[in-house]
Amino acid sequence: MYVWADGVYVKAGLEKEKACLLVVIGAFRDGHKELLALASGYRESTESWLAVLRDLKARGLDAPALAVADGAMAFWAAAAMVWPETGVQRCWNHAIVNCLDKLPKSQQRAAQLLLCAMPYAPTRAESARLRDGFARRYANYPEAVAVLERDWETLSTFYDFPAEHWKHLRTSNVVESPFAALRLRTGAARRFKVVANATMLIWRVLRVVERRFRKLDAPELRKDVYEGRRFADGKPITRAIGKEAA
Repeated sequence: MYVWADGVYVKAGLEKEKACLLVVIGAFRDGHKELLALASGYRESTESWLAVLRDLKARGLDAPALAVADGAMAFWAAAAMVWPETGVQRCWNHAIVNCLDKLPKSQQRAAQLLLCAMPYAPTRAESARLRDGFARRYANYPEAVAVLERDWETLSTFYDFPAEHWKHLRTSNVVESPFAALRLRTGAARRFKVVANATMLIWRVLRVVERRFRKLDAPELRKDVYEGRRFADGKPITRAIGKEAA
């Protein structure tokens, strides 16, 4: 149904360069989440992501309904080639950080409160109203406003899916949260002198951690998402059949 993707950089043992791990986690029709791919490299690139996504497709993974990731163009370029029908949801956490980076520190605290309210608005229209208010207030900082306006369509895609799933879809935290603890382990594991050995450790730990991944809520709606039913502001769109409503 859904996938979350991210390129996570870790320092392994005595290696001078940080390794970039390309990670994909998926949520299935029964609601459980599972680690689908973990590939190591030294940078994110369209070619690297293409190899990961094509391998998933070759292993039988159909195009998910929605992919959630940060603003890295490499992943989205690859996803457009392998899963052209998949919806795009950019991570709100990354968007907020990028927006705050364009503001002076004196403005960041108030701006953060306004930005964090947007993805929690109950409807797409209300979220857009908050965005417009932010744009007026910070009109003197056009680069900050541009971050929102440029990616708004893909920041608000989650409204086209069940409201019960929004907490899973607004950000790529599904990938990032397990790595908070993993970074501590790889940073301290000096015996892992090469990235490949650290990658094996990370893969094994993630396989253990995935047993505690939170399942998707609203099991009665998972079938609808899987079968492509449309939603608006988190609610199913009624299907009309002649004069009857389904």
